[in-house]
Amino acid sequence: MTEEIVIGGGGTGGTVLANDLADRLSPELDRGDVRITLINDSSDHVYKPVWLYVPFGQREPSDGRRPLSELLDDRVNLRIDRVSEIDTDAQELETREGRVPTEYDKLVLATGSTLAPDRIPGLEAGGHDYYSESGSEALREELLSFTEGHIVLSVIGTPHMCPAAPLEFVFMTDDWFRERGLRDDVEITYTYPIGRVHGNPHIAEWAKPLMEERDIAIETYFNAEEVDPDAETIIGMGGSEIDYDLLVSIPPHTGVDLIAEAGLGEDGWVDVDKHTLEAEHAENVYAIGDTADTGVPNAGSVAHYQAGVVGQRLASEIRGRPATETYDGKTLCFIETGMDAASFVEFNYEDPPSPAPPSQKLHWSKLAYNESYWLTARGLL
Repeated sequence: MTEEIVIGGGGTGGTVLANDLADRLSPELDRGDVRITLINDSSDHVYKPVWLYVPFGQREPSDGRRPLSELLDDRVNLRIDRVSEIDTDAQELETREGRVPTEYDKLVLATGSTLAPDRIPGLEAGGHDYYSESGSEALREELLSFTEGHIVLSVIGTPHMCPAAPLEFVFMTDDWFRERGLRDDVEITYTYPIGRVHGNPHIAEWAKPLMEERDIAIETYFNAEEVDPDAETIIGMGGSEIDYDLLVSIPPHTGVDLIAEAGLGEDGWVDVDKHTLEAEHAENVYAIGDTADTGVPNAGSVAHYQAGVVGQRLASEIRGRPATETYDGKTLCFIETGMDAASFVEFNYEDPPSPAPPSQKLHWSKLAYNESYWLTARGLL
């Protein structure tokens, strides 16, 4: 009998995992003992970190887009469809286009995050973002015509994709206007919903002095509840207000409804064992990347490392061996600190981050990784 491995989602985690499994299980695939199916609702694979650079005219959205079929091992069965229902008892999926349920022996959910700006009244009309392709393009047009006034970067949604990206944006914005001789006419304010500038206290301790040195105003404990587009005001819990001329937000994030409906976790995130990445409320189900609720925010590298762990565990299970590989929280992250400098952090569940001094070398290292990402997606790096 053929073992059916189904991966839901073709972002970084799903794509890397599919290629990892195709390599690990090559003999089983050749014999027909295993079939790997990846289901994604788009024919394109999107590398979202590119969107950070679009507002500054350094990249085009198309730079972060490739046909998914070109990235996947030929032995992976790609289905362009959307999972609409999960029955973990019967081990079956239903899809929007599927005429019969899809059975699975092993299921990995890599459905990612979805922006939900509608959760904050007025945010869609009054704010911009760079966490979507259309948002990054619209923000580019705003920045190109912005010569004076108050820019507010408000972190509303936590946790969110790429935890360092809000810091990167304000550092790059500061530098971008300095290069144009406009910084004296542009005020920048950064808001965060808890009592520091980042969720990780070590990164917050590193970033705050840099922000103060560069005259980036900081408003912590600011929990946005409403935006008034006409008055150009963002209103926080308790009635506090900040006026803006350009509002850039990190909107609320959600997962997908079908995960909650399947009893796998709340708000679209799968409750998992943070070391094995196995779902806590169903057998033979794993989750990786943003989909996995490990209790800590996920950088892009997390999905990559988690895919390797789940790939090894699944290969062991398929071969009837104990699955011993575990994920230790390993995370690597470059943090842009301007238009020509970056820092770097590496940490895990036990060892906290210690950001490296910003340098041009690290900036170019990040750009080099962005270019080589497609090799990572193909499983070559």
